[in-house]
Order: sequence, then C-alpha cells, then structure tokens
Amino acid sequence: MSQPLLELWGGIECTVNRVEGVYHDQLRFSGHHERSSDLRAFASLGIKALRYPVLWERGAPHSPEEVDLGWADGRLALLRDLSVEPIVGLLHHGSGPAYTSLMDPQFPEKLADYAGKVARRYPWLRRYTPVNEPLTTARFSGLYGHWYPHERSDRSFVRALLNEVRGTTLAMAAIRRVNPGAELVHTEDLGYVRSTPDLAYQADFENQRRFLGLDLLYGRVDAHHPLYRYLLRFGASEAELARLREDPCPADVLGFNYYVTGERFLDSRTAIYPAHTLGGNGRQRYADVEAVRVSRRGLLGPSPLLMEAFDRYQTPLAITEAHLGGHADEQARWFSYLWHSAERARAAGAEVLAVTAWALCGSYGWDQLVTQGATSYEAGAFCVVDGELRETAYAGFLRAIAQGAPRVVDGGWWQRPERLLYADPEHSFGEPRTMQHEVGE
Repeated sequence: MSQPLLELWGGIECTVNRVEGVYHDQLRFSGHHERSSDLRAFASLGIKALRYPVLWERGAPHSPEEVDLGWADGRLALLRDLSVEPIVGLLHHGSGPAYTSLMDPQFPEKLADYAGKVARRYPWLRRYTPVNEPLTTARFSGLYGHWYPHERSDRSFVRALLNEVRGTTLAMAAIRRVNPGAELVHTEDLGYVRSTPDLAYQADFENQRRFLGLDLLYGRVDAHHPLYRYLLRFGASEAELARLREDPCPADVLGFNYYVTGERFLDSRTAIYPAHTLGGNGRQRYADVEAVRVSRRGLLGPSPLLMEAFDRYQTPLAITEAHLGGHADEQARWFSYLWHSAERARAAGAEVLAVTAWALCGSYGWDQLVTQGATSYEAGAFCVVDGELRETAYAGFLRAIAQGAPRVVDGGWWQRPERLLYADPEHSFGEPRTMQHEVGE
C-alpha cells in the first residue's frame, strides 16, 4: 500500500526564552502577536498544518490560576475555518513562567496542569507538542548556560531533560483525559557528530546523547542503556528512570528539525580554528564546528538520519523545521533539498508525513542564540521588516510545492566547494557505514 502524498506544513518562530530576568518573545519581535491576518496569508501557501503557539509563558505568566487564552481563541478558530490543522506548542525553547523553571521538582506537574486547561478550552484540538526540542533546551539552559536558569553542568542538564520528558508524559495524559484521541507530535533536533580520531569517544557520546530524550520518552532507558550510568552519576534516581519505563509516552509523530548547523565536527587541531569555536570536555580541548565547513564529503543529509530514526522508533516522521538564513532563492534551494531528502527516505521505507516550512514570518536574534533580543532579522516565506507581512519569492516556491510541482533546485552553498573554511583532516571518525551521503560524494 502506497503512502499518502507528502504534505507541506508551516510554522512560525515562537520562542519565548528567558535570559537572566528578561523574556525574549519572537511573536512580539515579528509583530505576529498583533496580526491575526497573517494566518490567511499562511493558509494561502497551501499548508495542511501549522505549528502554532499557545505557550505557557504567555497563557499563564503570573500564576497557574490566572490563565488567559483570549489571544489564542480567535486564531485557533480561524485556522479551523481555513482548514489548517493547528499543532499546538506549549513550551518552545522556554523554561516556563517565572514561578517555575527547568530545575523545579514540580515542573512536570505544573506543565501538565496548564496542558489540561488548554485541552479543556479547546477540546477539538488533536495535535500537541508539549515541549519543543527538549534535548536542545536542556543543553542550552542546563549545560551551556545560554538560557535560564543559566546552569553549566551535566547534573543540571540531566535534571532539565528528565523534567521535560516527564512533563511531556504528564501533559499528554492531562490532554487525553479531555480528548482521548489527542496525538503527540514530539520534536527534536536531527543532527550527527563526526570528529578527528582522537575525539571518537566524545563524538560517540554525543551521538548516543542525541537520542536520550526520545529513549526516555519511549521507556527504553534501563540498566543496559549506554547512558544509564551517566544519568545515575549526574542526579537521576533509579526510581524515576523506572517510572519512565513503566509509564512511556511514545510519539504519534516524531518531528525532527534539521539545520545546516546541526551536523557537527569535533577537531583537536585547535590551531587552525578561531577562538570562538574552541571548547572542551575537561579532558581534551577541541573545536566544535559545522561539519559542512570542514568535511569534503559534506553533509550526511536528512535522508539517512531520518531512516536511522525510523528504524530505531518505528514511528511516523515529519521534518518539523526546515529553514535556512539568506536570500529567498537559497531558502528555496534548501527547502527543495529537504523535501527531496524526505522523498528519498519514503522511497527507502520510512513513513515520512510532511516537511515544515519554518519561520514563515522570519526570526530574530538567532545568530546570538536569542540571548540579546531582536538584534538581527532573517526573513522566511514572508518579510516583516516594515511591520507588515509581505511575501518573498520563497513563498511562491512553497505554493508550487503544495500544488504538486516540487522542483529539484540544486547548487546551494552547502554543496559548493567554497563552503569549506577549514582543512579537512586526513582521517575522521563517525562516517557511518550504513549511511550514504546525499551530497559531496
């Protein structure tokens, strides 16, 4: 039996992250907070679903008992009238309102309480993403210190991730008490790590870690899991890991967000790299750079990575963020690359449902990891630099995709020799034998 046609989904950059005592709200930066008319423009692209925020920090910012969902009421109703299915996000690169945090022992229960209130308000909603990219958020907030609560330890990373996973499980339970047919569209970053041979141990650890949140969610982390002892060493208890095994919450759709920066290369040849790329693990100093900038073979690409995830979890997949900064023609090339990668994964047997055009009205400050506010802007299918939503040429390309006329547009910068900024090492670790590169062969 053949799969249904690959769908075009859309999404808007909606991060509300806390930096020290300041919240950075992408919906206000872009002006979408004031413009419900944007939704008609989004629907005109032909999207079947829209990742849409009903975020905890915005819906209940001051108290769990003071919930105001008025902003979302008319917008969700309009999406239903436009025949665009909302995929509602409750926490997007955030740590929750000021009365909680990723370190809060009650974080999971508090998130579930908010999720239940959203579900009761909109019992017809079918698809939810309680926490976007839990692993990324745990790293940025608990391991690297970029976002609140600005922790920099494995112990904080583990606690944040466990809270997010348990929060997702409890949130979906609360939602399904209202709507038993509600579906979890769970999102994570789709990446891979390669390295020079002497850093193989670090690359191997990071490649195992990229699936840790999903393995926890699926109830797969037991004493035989390669990171079980790591979790116990840095604060997890055997009892809470057992609870996650006994109460798994597998996704109905696994969404993976794929960026050109998501594939990394760890290199011990520190002398050839600028200072801002250098770091370490307490044992060895090394550069952490985009693989596309150092590997002559280029990106592995999303197709083999999607196949790897599908083989591991046997769950329908979607690319839930597809975005590249730059000119509209380069954005079209990138989307074409991801669309046809999804088609290749489908042809190889993976059940891939959709590719999502992300950041439809652009994004702010991501070159500074949204730690400095709206310091820069990059457009998406629409541009909002003058306060109004205006189509770019990329919008027309997406509309053609939705109408069944996907075009292969080659020649993106990630495929050209000038992408290389650093000397490729003679040998490297992490070239998966079971994966075939999509470019650079």
